[in-house]
Amino acid sequence: MVKVGSGIRSVGRTGSQVQEDEGVAAGCEVDGANQAKPYLIVMGAMPGGSEKMDSVPEPPVLPKKYDLFGVQVSEASYATELGAVLHAAKTCQALCVTHLAVHGLVEGASDQELQGKLNEFDIVAPDGQGVRHALNLLHKIHLPENCRGPESICRICEGAAAEGVGVYFYGSTQSTVEALAHNLGVRFEGLTVVGAEPSLFRPLTEAEFEDLVGRINASRAGVVFIGLGCPLQEHFAHKLKPRVHAAVICVGAAFDFHAGNKKMAPVWVQKCSLEWLYRLLHEPRRLFKRYLITNSIFVLKLLGSLCSPRRQLRGQASHMEAE
Repeated sequence: MVKVGSGIRSVGRTGSQVQEDEGVAAGCEVDGANQAKPYLIVMGAMPGGSEKMDSVPEPPVLPKKYDLFGVQVSEASYATELGAVLHAAKTCQALCVTHLAVHGLVEGASDQELQGKLNEFDIVAPDGQGVRHALNLLHKIHLPENCRGPESICRICEGAAAEGVGVYFYGSTQSTVEALAHNLGVRFEGLTVVGAEPSLFRPLTEAEFEDLVGRINASRAGVVFIGLGCPLQEHFAHKLKPRVHAAVICVGAAFDFHAGNKKMAPVWVQKCSLEWLYRLLHEPRRLFKRYLITNSIFVLKLLGSLCSPRRQLRGQASHMEAE
């Protein structure tokens, strides 16, 4: 059963007006200026009582990054992502994570501003099979599976429920975000949802953004899920990260999938690298132009990288070293 903090639908109130129940989750204590202070509320039978952490916590262990068309993509698995997110959440450290499919990768390769922001993310996980295949082909890393946003949100919520970490959902519509919080709460026993609010479907004013920061900090959320769609969510998360002491995670269509608005592709379709085709058949009007353009650009960029003289020289050098 989901546990919900009192600020779950407190849209329009400032951070100082949101009062949360004591001890519902690990998070960050906030002073009157909305500045997050690290602290840890001890849950259950953990020893030592509630106390502030005086020492600087160790940073989370992050997966290695590799260049794909100018975008630094992480060699991320579900396990490495979950470990980094929960460590950051429990120690009140800011962390920024996104999951890129082919569309997001091509957007980042084509837009210098977006590319610069993506390269400052802590983890850029290969959401699409195409991105995973490109990593394996160009960098020989043998990544066995992709790291999808819809699956990641489930694993992180499961871990958050087990560790007493509060989660916050921001994005999509009111009905979607409410259904999302309910469904994940039913699925993961003990999940603490400390905030859930929809997008306004327009850029926030600075005052509105400051109010949102205040609500997130006051909720003591350890994980903030953003579901605004790519690339809007990446721009938003990049701006939000330095203002909160939590893991900020972009999960895209995961909100709609887990709210029950859209159907996910069967597992065998995902493993066959055909999820894009499944989604195209279900949403042809919205996705046809996107996939036609971005998939074509992706294939051309991948072929260009595979055939580049510089890469061939590196391959020859590696072969000579092996001999």
